[in-house]
Amino acid sequence: MKILHTFRLNRVKWRHWLLLVLLLLITLAKMIPLWGFIYTTRIYPIIGTLLSPISGFFPFAVGDIFIVLSIAWVIFYPIYEIGLRKKLAKRYFFLAAKKGSYPKKKVIFGRVAEYLLWVYAWFYIAWGLNYSQPNIYDRIGMKPVEVSEAKFKAFAYQYADSLNALSISSDIAGSSIFSDSIVDDGLKNRVRDAVLKEYNKIGYKEGINAPFNQHPHVKTMVFTPLSSMSGVTGSMGPFFCEFTLNGDILPHDYPATYAHEFAHFLGVANEGEANFYSYIVCTASADKLMRFSGYYHIFFHVLNNVFDILGEKEGEKFLKHIRPEIIQLAKSDRRYWLGKRCKALDAAQDFIFELYLRSNHVAEGRKSYSGVVGLILAWEEKNNT
Repeated sequence: MKILHTFRLNRVKWRHWLLLVLLLLITLAKMIPLWGFIYTTRIYPIIGTLLSPISGFFPFAVGDIFIVLSIAWVIFYPIYEIGLRKKLAKRYFFLAAKKGSYPKKKVIFGRVAEYLLWVYAWFYIAWGLNYSQPNIYDRIGMKPVEVSEAKFKAFAYQYADSLNALSISSDIAGSSIFSDSIVDDGLKNRVRDAVLKEYNKIGYKEGINAPFNQHPHVKTMVFTPLSSMSGVTGSMGPFFCEFTLNGDILPHDYPATYAHEFAHFLGVANEGEANFYSYIVCTASADKLMRFSGYYHIFFHVLNNVFDILGEKEGEKFLKHIRPEIIQLAKSDRRYWLGKRCKALDAAQDFIFELYLRSNHVAEGRKSYSGVVGLILAWEEKNNT
């Protein structure tokens, strides 16, 4: 018995030492840019290659279930140990337990704290350290640009012309893109193949890993209604290297949202960068639906910038330049998603996500989504020089 007791103590000590070492390595990787770069370009693709096929065997989002079960255990385990275990033993006439057989409160909460630390370590090792890689400007040798009003105006109207031209294309106008139809398997397969093809083309020359899984399995969010209530259309499942899309997404949003989450899947953590990769992948595709989705996905970001940079008068003029079916689509989208929103849940999700982004060195928080316009302008400047 003494040998067994000693073995258990040693096993616990080794577990704690391992956790301590992992937490130390994670902290250093978050502080040293070179380590973040090595993680993203060398270590994460190996982790993704191992984890994504495993999670791909399951038709549901494994990460969603894991998160819910973890939250449930953290809440109910202390309640059970502290308040229910002894009562249940007495009620069902179990033999009285010996003194000291029930764990003390500090032991109970110690177990909870240790579990949360393991989840924290798992999150960063499996995906989260991608936040520590150099930003996209450093990765692809691109410089931020201070664009004059004239240059931005030229970009905005060129963008509008591209969006307008696609909206009247026979491939788009005659399809179900402007209706509230569902995303069927045919569209899912079409988008998967097109996105994979474009990401295979660019690779790390544009600052992103090449696809390490040529048969990706996008999952539908297990809790789609809750996701819609909080305004979430897609997510990266970091614990099992899987990416998920909201089941309520409409056909015209599906390609760009898929490409955005696929960028996260390949190791891009910043939201503005993921929007950027979604834009260049979709707009480079030969598939007109992909191109339309890529342009339309940043419509509100461009529109907000037009009003902010060029003023309200020019903003109203810009809106008149956009074809009416696109304006109608934007209004319809707004009504569609607002009809599913829960203001309290939406506000809570925004607050939590803002804290999450800032804790991972995304200083702009949720505003980083809108950084896509600046990235596109810098990218075009780089390619034109």
